[in-house]
Amino acid sequence: MVTGPVIFGLTVAEFEDISLKVCFTGLILYMLFIIGNLARQSKAGRYGTMWMFVALGLGFVGFVAKAIIAKLMGIE
Repeated sequence: MVTGPVIFGLTVAEFEDISLKVCFTGLILYMLFIIGNLARQSKAGRYGTMWMFVALGLGFVGFVAKAIIAKLMGIE
């Protein structure tokens, strides 16, 4: 028996966990689109585009790496 509030048949914690993963994945994809569009509009070339993705993409790479490391260590 569930003692807390239920959203779409899930507990609040389960709903928040799924929402974070889905919404953050969408945000990362949107940020990749923005970086690619910025590189194309600025005519950065192949080398410049690579560095734009490296420099501007490090933020979410760190967030994803943190989640992977926590899962590998069993910390979650």
